[in-house]
Amino acid sequence: MSDVTTIEAGGTAAGLRFAIVVSKYHDFITDRLQRGALSALAAAGVSLNEITLVRVPGAFEIPIAAQHAAETGRFQAVVCLGCVIRGETPHFDYICSAVANGLTSSAAATGVPMAFGVLTTNSVEEALARAGDGASNKGYEAAIAAIEMADVVKQLTRTAE
Repeated sequence: MSDVTTIEAGGTAAGLRFAIVVSKYHDFITDRLQRGALSALAAAGVSLNEITLVRVPGAFEIPIAAQHAAETGRFQAVVCLGCVIRGETPHFDYICSAVANGLTSSAAATGVPMAFGVLTTNSVEEALARAGDGASNKGYEAAIAAIEMADVVKQLTRTAE
């Protein structure tokens, strides 16, 4: 197996640029996700001037903002953060599906990695449990995924040249 070329992310993201698209709806959760994402980026060597924060009204608006950010060519990855909490109507299902499909389509259309840090929970308590401090914060996890994918895409692009 030593002849096999392996492309894998390293542990640093210094010099890479990231957009964080975060929903303002349920900001008592999304602000925590945002702090987690910023913490992960800082730990990977990303400076604040390499991060652009894009705040949108709700989760439904995340994909269009993420796609526009990606299309600028300024970012190596986009971290997408939001929170949808199940209610009494099917609205939850429509929003969750639209956001997931929208981000998948946007990433495929632009070639820019988009990390999914949108909580889809049954209750506020479940959301709070996923937005706590530390590495188990889903915003932190999404930023780590964005860092790794930005590095992988960079290596793949360099390999293709």
